[in-house]
Amino acid sequence: MGSIYKNIQDTIGKGEKLLAVLIDPDKFSIENTHRFIDKVNKSIVTHIFVGGSIVDEGTTDNVVSEIKKHTNLPIVLFPGDITQITGEADALLFLSLLSGRHPDYLIGKHVEAVSKLTKTQLEILPTGYVLIESGNITAVEKVTNTKPLSRKNIQIIVDTAKAGQLLGMKLIYLEAGSGAKTPLTQKIISYVKQELDIPLIVGGGIRSKVELDNAYNAGADLVVIGTAFEEDESFFDNLRE
Repeated sequence: MGSIYKNIQDTIGKGEKLLAVLIDPDKFSIENTHRFIDKVNKSIVTHIFVGGSIVDEGTTDNVVSEIKKHTNLPIVLFPGDITQITGEADALLFLSLLSGRHPDYLIGKHVEAVSKLTKTQLEILPTGYVLIESGNITAVEKVTNTKPLSRKNIQIIVDTAKAGQLLGMKLIYLEAGSGAKTPLTQKIISYVKQELDIPLIVGGGIRSKVELDNAYNAGADLVVIGTAFEEDESFFDNLRE
C-alpha cells in the first residue's frame, strides 16, 4: 500500500486518532473554499474526503482542484459513482458495499472503474463499506437499491465487517448514512473493532464533540463528519488543536 495508508497505520500505531471532513461536491460552494478550508486547517481534521451519492459529472474534479490550492491535507475520494473519479485527489476509497447484495456495488462498478483508475496516480484503498440503519432512508439506499443492516443484529454487523477483512479489505467503514438521526452506538463500534486487525472508519450522525469522543472511545480509528459541518461551520470551533 502507499503512503496515505501507511500514515494511517503509523498514526493508529502511536495511539492517535484521525478525523476526516466529508465534502459533498454538489453541496459545496467553490466560492467559499478558502474560508472553509482555512477552518479545516486550523482544526484537528487530518483528512479531507470528497464525494456523494449523486454528484454531477465534472463537479468533483473542480472541487478537488480548488481545495488543493488551500491545504496540504490528503484528499481522499469517497465516490458514489465512477464519474466522481479524478486524478486531482491523492487517494480513493475503493468501496465494496458489503452490507448490500447488489453485484454492481460488490464488484460491477469496480470493474468499470479500472480503465479510468489506471490513468491516474491515485492511491487505491480497498474498503469494506457497511451501511447500518439509522432511522432515515439514506441516499446510498436509494442509489444502490440495497438495504442497510439492522442495528439490532450486532453479530451480523460484526461478521460482515470481519468477512471484509478476510476478503482482503484494508479498511472497514461503518456508516450510519448521511443525515442519520443518531450515530452508531458505542456497542456496535466496540464489538466490530474487537474482531478487526485493520483500521476502522466510522461515520454518520455525529454532530457533537461528545459523540465524536464516544466513537473514538469505542474503537473508531478514523471518524468522518459531514452533515455537522454543512449545517454549522462553527462546529470547527470545538475541534481546534
